[in-house]
Amino acid sequence: MLELTAQQVRMQQRAADKTAALELLCEALEADGLVGPGYLVGLQAREAQGSTYLGQGIAIPHGTPQTRDLVQRTGVRLLHFPDGVDWGDGQRVHLAIGIAARSDEHLNLLQLLTRALGEGETGSSLRAAQSPEQLLQALRGGQQSLALDAQLVGLELPAEDFDELLLLAARRLKKAGCAEPGFAAGLQAGEPLPLGHGLWWLSGGEQVSRPGLAFVTPQQALQYAGQPLRGLFCLADRGAAARATLERLCDLLVNGRADELARAASVRAVLEALGGELPVDWPSLRVPLANPHGLHARPSQVLMQMARDFDGEIRLRIADSEGAPVSIRSLSKLLSLGARRGQVLEFFAEPSIAEVALPALRAAVEEGLGEEVLPLPVDAVVPPPRAAAPSAEARVVQAPPSGVPLKAVPAAPGIACGPLHLQIAQRFDFPLRGESPAVEAQRLAQAKAAIADEIDALVQRSDAKAVREIFVTHQALLDDPELGSEVEARLNRGDSAEAAWQQVIEAAASQQESLGDSLLAERAADLRDLGRRVLARLCGVQTAAEPDEPYILVMEEVGPSDVARLDTRRVAGILTVRGGATSHSAIIARALGIPALVGAGESLLALRPGTPVLMDGEHGHFIVAPDAQALEQALQQRDARRQRQALAEARRHEPAVTRDGQALEVCANIGDSAGVAPAVALGAEGIGLLRTEFVFLDSPQAPDLAAQEAEYRRVLDGLDGRPLVARTLDVGGDKPLPYWPIPHESNPYLGVRGIRLTLQRPQMLETQLRALLQAAAGRPLRIMFPMVGLVEEWRQARDMALALHAEYGGHGDLQLGIMIEVPSAALLAPLLAAEVDFFSVGTNDLTQYTLAIDRGHPSLSAQADGLHPAVLRLIEMTVRAAHAHGKWVGVCGELAADALALPVLLGLGVDELSVSPRSVPLVKQGVRELSMAQARDLAGDVLGLASAAEVRARVAQVLGENR
Repeated sequence: MLELTAQQVRMQQRAADKTAALELLCEALEADGLVGPGYLVGLQAREAQGSTYLGQGIAIPHGTPQTRDLVQRTGVRLLHFPDGVDWGDGQRVHLAIGIAARSDEHLNLLQLLTRALGEGETGSSLRAAQSPEQLLQALRGGQQSLALDAQLVGLELPAEDFDELLLLAARRLKKAGCAEPGFAAGLQAGEPLPLGHGLWWLSGGEQVSRPGLAFVTPQQALQYAGQPLRGLFCLADRGAAARATLERLCDLLVNGRADELARAASVRAVLEALGGELPVDWPSLRVPLANPHGLHARPSQVLMQMARDFDGEIRLRIADSEGAPVSIRSLSKLLSLGARRGQVLEFFAEPSIAEVALPALRAAVEEGLGEEVLPLPVDAVVPPPRAAAPSAEARVVQAPPSGVPLKAVPAAPGIACGPLHLQIAQRFDFPLRGESPAVEAQRLAQAKAAIADEIDALVQRSDAKAVREIFVTHQALLDDPELGSEVEARLNRGDSAEAAWQQVIEAAASQQESLGDSLLAERAADLRDLGRRVLARLCGVQTAAEPDEPYILVMEEVGPSDVARLDTRRVAGILTVRGGATSHSAIIARALGIPALVGAGESLLALRPGTPVLMDGEHGHFIVAPDAQALEQALQQRDARRQRQALAEARRHEPAVTRDGQALEVCANIGDSAGVAPAVALGAEGIGLLRTEFVFLDSPQAPDLAAQEAEYRRVLDGLDGRPLVARTLDVGGDKPLPYWPIPHESNPYLGVRGIRLTLQRPQMLETQLRALLQAAAGRPLRIMFPMVGLVEEWRQARDMALALHAEYGGHGDLQLGIMIEVPSAALLAPLLAAEVDFFSVGTNDLTQYTLAIDRGHPSLSAQADGLHPAVLRLIEMTVRAAHAHGKWVGVCGELAADALALPVLLGLGVDELSVSPRSVPLVKQGVRELSMAQARDLAGDVLGLASAAEVRARVAQVLGENR
């Protein structure tokens, strides 16, 4: 992909006209070895076909297809013309970006420039730039609003774990122009925040081009940190652009509407809930694009000219894509679509012009938009979208049992215990009629003044910025003139201060909640909290006295003011009936360091005051009336967690060796080249799974040899001699690529995917293998083929790889292996082990295929546990066969990072574990705490059990006895 750097820029250039500017540009391209002599003819010919001017003083000269053989190396050079160059038609260019590319790689660059072209001040900033850095900053643009549209929302995406879902979200941000290379790696180093109901939040401020929010949900049920993973918010954070959307999300969670997001069946529903940019509902037209080079500059300019013939707005997107439609009046927006031959264009026209505009657009596209076009082959039938899953029935609320762990939503981390202090919502008794409007107005003014003083005191004494910002908002609500005028009108009709205030506040809060998609719906919880405080002051109601000892506060829903006024030395934890993990009260609890659980259910209110409660704000569970053993164990766990995490971080670069001297290699799974540096920094001894799909997903067309080699080389360079295990392209009907159409399959998990697909496209597999071998250049490289179920599949892939290796001289540290994902491969392990160099067990798919349970099944997915004895027996069979032939076995699925699975996998003889980078230190520390002899005994024991639950219970018992 073409990227812009300061080294490519030549400042303060002068040219008398466009011809001279093209000559200067070609000289720069030739001088730096990007093109050979004669490329200038291509630049001139391209300008003769149609201007390369984009707007905002930017042009992108490039050659014609006939001169692509003169391109020696893909690249760009930028010439800055402060005085400008006449580009024709009254267009003046201050920045010419010369492109040398053998294919349509410049379309990527156009997408990068889209943001700058939409900024009103970019042109003047380019003219005034005094350095390459200033010029590139002008292209990046200034403060922008938060990007949140259809292309940033992805529902039911194929993801194997949290890290892959995160990468899918990051790629959407990157495609939308919000994130730059390295953004995903920064995210992976962060700590995800659980929002409750299976929703998670992660944000990053590094490598951000513009603020944007992505929301993605997995196709199958996933777990992360022992909790459900049903959806992930990923924020490219810059400035305060996301604040309004965050407040809106907070209120959605507070008001119990998280399922609207977690179970969303359409992108529109998500955007309506979050206030994002909605797709248009105008009359539309679909027509296939037949232009050989897609929707590039010349056909786009034809569409721009057509837009001027109509008074209304016309928008365009690629049909069935998730991107928001763009205006056809904007050349840069049209180019940013990257539409290719064979894709279907979808036009939307305002109703007032649709009857005339849409037929004209159809005719223009079918005629080629000013180019000669060849007919397209007949398109395959697109399957209808899947119907949404029916919503779950409401559960019957039952009283909480004693001594049993119960689930709630983690809101603030930490372990706490103490007697329950129940604060039921206050009931106020007051007269409906007042003494006189003047007297009641004075009483209300005094009460509001007293609360205003309390708010000021809270703001002044708080060191937490989150607390101060929330109460500044409360102060603004208290002084709201609209609320004040409504209260005054009621007082003038004879209402008491209490009645007037209570009715106005409740009416406003209820109205905000009912609006759903309105920005006014953001303040209902804050309004009620503020209203209750003023009303309590008017009625002279005092808050119930706190217990003398540290306690667990239980309320229906804790308001921000309740939390901010708490004495953190006496409040051990907070437990609420309702609420979300991003409510204002939860934010303040985290800021004050008070462990908190929310959304624990109505049954809490039936508990007797003083009942002992034990709660874990990190893992989301609590125990009513725990016994002494549970209390002691919880406190020990709290201390042990802190110590163990600190120790693991300190020793992350040390090898993982058991107490009796058995070493286990611990590597990292990554999904792009930027992930290698954080993985190594966290102690990874290599990369045990490189998901090479990122190279293909980040490209609008199949990546060529050079593009792939560059990415793989970055990974190997970052490993500095450590081994790389690269999985060849693993896509199919469950994870399709836009430029590799695959016929609809009723069950893509049992269809053409993994090695089955790439063997059908041998040229694509050969290109990938060549790229890996060239990038390795003798460094440790292990290539593994996914979804191998037949010996013939392995042999075909192996023979191709060995032939290419021999072509490159046959030197270097190369190993070839397969993933054990299909039960047939495990059963054939004794035969395959004689031919492969290694096995890597993908426990996610192996579990689903072995147990015949779809990981996304709404009621069965929880049973798809990799610690099921049937799965463990297949792993044991694989290890035994491999070791008999002197081969090694790794595990790269979710099971590798499961603390209860670690001793079992070690005992089964697994040689390597590959986990998410953030899990590496703890997995290494876990190995150091075990003995190989004990692990072997435990593994042999659990193979004879009947279920995953029995295995987990047995492992937990043994680990508990030895820690």
